[in-house]
Amino acid sequence: MAFRCQRDSYAREFTTTVVSCRPAELQTEGSNGKKVLSGFHVVLEDTLLFPEGGGQPDDRGTINGISVLRVTRRGEQANHFTQTPLDPGSQVLVRVDWERRFDHMQQHSGQHLITAVADHLFKLKTTSWELGRFRSAIELDTPSMTTEQVAAIEQSVNEKIRDRLPVNVRELSLDDPEVEQVRGRGLPDDHAGPVRVVSIKGVDSNMCCGTHVSNLSDLQVIKILGTEKGKKNKTNLIFLAGNRVLKWMERSHGTEKALTALLKCGAEDHVEAVKKLQNSTKILQKNNLNLLRDLAVHIAHSLRNSPDWGGVVVLHRVAEVLEGKGAGTKGRFQGKATKMSRRTEVQALLQDYITTQTTKE
Repeated sequence: MAFRCQRDSYAREFTTTVVSCRPAELQTEGSNGKKVLSGFHVVLEDTLLFPEGGGQPDDRGTINGISVLRVTRRGEQANHFTQTPLDPGSQVLVRVDWERRFDHMQQHSGQHLITAVADHLFKLKTTSWELGRFRSAIELDTPSMTTEQVAAIEQSVNEKIRDRLPVNVRELSLDDPEVEQVRGRGLPDDHAGPVRVVSIKGVDSNMCCGTHVSNLSDLQVIKILGTEKGKKNKTNLIFLAGNRVLKWMERSHGTEKALTALLKCGAEDHVEAVKKLQNSTKILQKNNLNLLRDLAVHIAHSLRNSPDWGGVVVLHRVAEVLEGKGAGTKGRFQGKATKMSRRTEVQALLQDYITTQTTKE
């Protein structure tokens, strides 16, 4: 069964019926660590909210104004986690978080396009992909890629976007001979019903459960940010599609303006200006270290010749008593302390040690 969100990815709200509502828990992870929320799994006759799958995260939205915090697929049904129960048999209005949905549509359709072009131009096969919060990555079955290959793929996918190629979704029966000709990495073990095929006209046909744009023009643009070393001789191709490109440009422009104000030069000179600052910092650090060494020698001589010299003079105190960390070698101890309020106690311990050693001698 295909959900309403799969049959019409552009629908933003619709009315359906609650089938069941049972107690459930949801484990979340945030800045304060893991947390378990108590709530309910709501099953609807149909849903506008996509359950996670096919590399695509789940949708967010509301049911009768109640926030849906997670959507997961269970066979032919979708579980909607809410913290408020809903009555089975009641009619409800489902609304999708459209900004999140459309972003996922752009990234997912963009992945299909890049995957097809990489395969067509350079026989580079996609082994997996990840739709991240800020950028997406396609894992290609190759240990490396040249800058020329990356540039050629980016140019080709954007040409196809400008060609306004249509994207359509079909459902095929499992015994349809065409299923064997469609690209894909296999069906889930609990798959039931027809096979869903997403096709980009003249470019690609692929088994997929996700939500997609209906025309490549809705992708607006694709920017490939570069490559990263992947697992087991694989290469990750990092990309942005659609609105993410605009947000990336906005952030980059803001950073550029800030650097221009700080460095007092145009954007084209930022790199050279930073290099000069780095070189100056290295020279200053070296000079500072030399001065500190000279100062340490001077202080040591002054303390040793002081009439108050009694074997122990405390300038820096690092020990277990001070909850410090460090190491000693050749009669010298260096480290950091976090509890300086006990330094008098440490000084007494050191003085006692010196006195004991002097008595032994």
